[in-house]
Amino acid sequence: MPQKIHPSHHAWLRYTLLGIGWLSVMLGVIGIFLPVLPTTPFLLLAAACFARSSERFYRWLVEHPKLGPWIRDYLEGHGIPLKGKVYAIGLMWMSIAFSCFLVPLPWARAFMLTSALLVSLYILKQKTLPNR
Repeated sequence: MPQKIHPSHHAWLRYTLLGIGWLSVMLGVIGIFLPVLPTTPFLLLAAACFARSSERFYRWLVEHPKLGPWIRDYLEGHGIPLKGKVYAIGLMWMSIAFSCFLVPLPWARAFMLTSALLVSLYILKQKTLPNR
């Protein structure tokens, strides 16, 4: 596994990351069964949170027989499943559009749209795996 584990030395940050990580695992698992919710982005977020908060949970997630392949494919440079790309980009743009509707400040809208564009380009540049 190429990911280095560097747990934070700040307890409050470690616990926050653990909470976000477990929430992301739950949402990722739900996404396996619910086609409207993406799986891969949530599991990648969980792995990133665990890499900064708990080596034990990071190893558990990456080595998990069902959840691990979703993460290992990305970490080993094999790519992201097409379904994950579509959902990640689609949900991101829907949330950005809604945020732009709510936020009237032009500079904030420009920042959100630029961020969404850059993240979309990053996701699209990744190798694509067939849907699982």
